[in-house]
Amino acid sequence: MKKILIINGPNLNLLGTREPEIYGKKTLSDIEKECLEESSKLNLSVSFFQSNSESEIIEKIQSSNEFEGLIINAGALTHTSIAIHDALKALKIRKVEVHISNIFEREDFRKNSFISPVVNGIIAGFGTDVYLIALKSFNFGKK
Repeated sequence: MKKILIINGPNLNLLGTREPEIYGKKTLSDIEKECLEESSKLNLSVSFFQSNSESEIIEKIQSSNEFEGLIINAGALTHTSIAIHDALKALKIRKVEVHISNIFEREDFRKNSFISPVVNGIIAGFGTDVYLIALKSFNFGKK
């Protein structure tokens, strides 16, 4: 059974109440429950981590060698953190970047991702289903 880590960055703990017109009404807990249900169907083991701290996210990435895959929604740090880029680049497992909204339809500063060049794939714009789609991606394709 493949072990997958899902990392969520700053302000994603506010899902369900923060800008529901953009991010929807599901909470992070709702998303985690859906991911657990989906992962059992896909024969995956899923662990979750959320932090508003860039350093905690980096520490988690650096200590995630026990996993075979990583899904990351780094929130606003997507657009600012070279340190997260470097941590992901050093991690030699399959990595998928997700965004609930379509970052390419939003403000110009959101169109630049420091994470995209060091991940295997990007899923954006499908609401909270991006997490489920990312989970499914671990059952096909190469590393």
